[in-house]
Amino acid sequence: MAPSSTRNLTQGSIVRALIALAVPIVFANLLQTAYQLIDTFWVGRLGAAAVAAVSLSFPVIFFLISLGLGLAIAGTILVSQYTGRGDVSRVNHIAAQALVGVLAISLVLAVVGAITSHWIVRFLGAQSDVLPLATIYMRVSFAGMPFLFAYVIFQSLMRGVGDARTPLYIVTGTVALNFLLDPLFILGLGPVPAMGVSGAALATVITQGLAAVIGLWMLFSGRYGIALAARHLVPDFATLWRLLKLGAPSAIEQSTRALGLMLMTILVAGFGTHTLAAYGIGTRMLSFVIIPALGLSQATSALVGQNIGADSIDRAERTAWLSTLIAFVVLSAIGVLAFVFATPLVRAFVPESPAVIAQGSLFVKITAFSYGLIGAQQVIIGAFRGSGNTVVAMVIALVSLWMLQFPVAWLLSMHAGLGATGIWIAYPVQNTLTAAIAAIWFARGRWKRRSVIETDPAEREAAAYRPGQVTQTTLR
Repeated sequence: MAPSSTRNLTQGSIVRALIALAVPIVFANLLQTAYQLIDTFWVGRLGAAAVAAVSLSFPVIFFLISLGLGLAIAGTILVSQYTGRGDVSRVNHIAAQALVGVLAISLVLAVVGAITSHWIVRFLGAQSDVLPLATIYMRVSFAGMPFLFAYVIFQSLMRGVGDARTPLYIVTGTVALNFLLDPLFILGLGPVPAMGVSGAALATVITQGLAAVIGLWMLFSGRYGIALAARHLVPDFATLWRLLKLGAPSAIEQSTRALGLMLMTILVAGFGTHTLAAYGIGTRMLSFVIIPALGLSQATSALVGQNIGADSIDRAERTAWLSTLIAFVVLSAIGVLAFVFATPLVRAFVPESPAVIAQGSLFVKITAFSYGLIGAQQVIIGAFRGSGNTVVAMVIALVSLWMLQFPVAWLLSMHAGLGATGIWIAYPVQNTLTAAIAAIWFARGRWKRRSVIETDPAEREAAAYRPGQVTQTTLR
């Protein structure tokens, strides 16, 4: 029998289940954004070199984190499908092995990163005043990477069993703690010395460490949908390999997105400082728009996974299309508001720069038309992930970034005489084509014939003889 805190997503109202999962995820993502803004605010008190050091370090850390996210996503998929099947023992086993794998990866990255931080910062072209600051910030950040990865896998496993509220409560507490620790460690107070940028990194590591400890305690307590024990932590290399195969495409997808964003930034930088500033403001606003889309996407993954595990394929499909419609309508409405208020929104960031306001507001107005399509494509990709089709999600992401967005932006800006406006136009073009590709691919229905929880013959045989339970195996 499943633990009482496990949310059954295979029955009842689909809309209610989507809202119950998506809303906490959206707020948790917003708080994570606030986390970064708090760091940026306090580090900004130290001057341009300190801000540059943190800015230089973040893409590297984000890129390496994306490599570990694959196992976390794989854990969500398998846990959600086994939860839908009602196989509690497999839920616990998969959760433990995902935790073991993620922690192993994080330890390797922490050691290698700490050793090579100075070389990485120099390779990125840090100036002499930024080099030591970026190096120490990166080293402290790498040292805390196991804590970050531990919390990421905890959050992913909780979503797999249908619990998005518990991670939200933890993030709320850590953001509040970080708000207090940042000025204390960065600027110093009383017996606490001023540590500068290393203080910002240390505050982050402490709060992430606390979140990780709380999360692990919850996983081992058995009262939050998953009940781990020490025996579960013995490495099962067959299961780890399954997780790696399922998660590798997601890791590639996430890391490729990071590289694609860097490439777009290089293209924009060629049009001057004002254009780059406008792009930075526009993409920052776009990142806030994507947050509700990602929330619905992650909620859809959990719902689709549980329903596939319960052999409710039709309900899984209805969930995907209904969530897609909700995302399209909600984000289209946000797009209308963004279009109407584009100029004052951009002016709030740079009140004294007319050129940036003009370029930035144009970027917002052009991209606002496709906000709904961003939501639709993100949800469909989430449905593919929930069904275990992580390769399809990866391919769509690769096509979106490398075959559509950058080539179209390059052609329109450099060869069609549109300049920076061509880059702005590339966004709705790419969003429209990507949404169409994702919808057509999903509508073909081939995802219905893939079941990642039946790849192990021994497990399939055991399921076939499980008394009182009808599975996809026995139906075939």
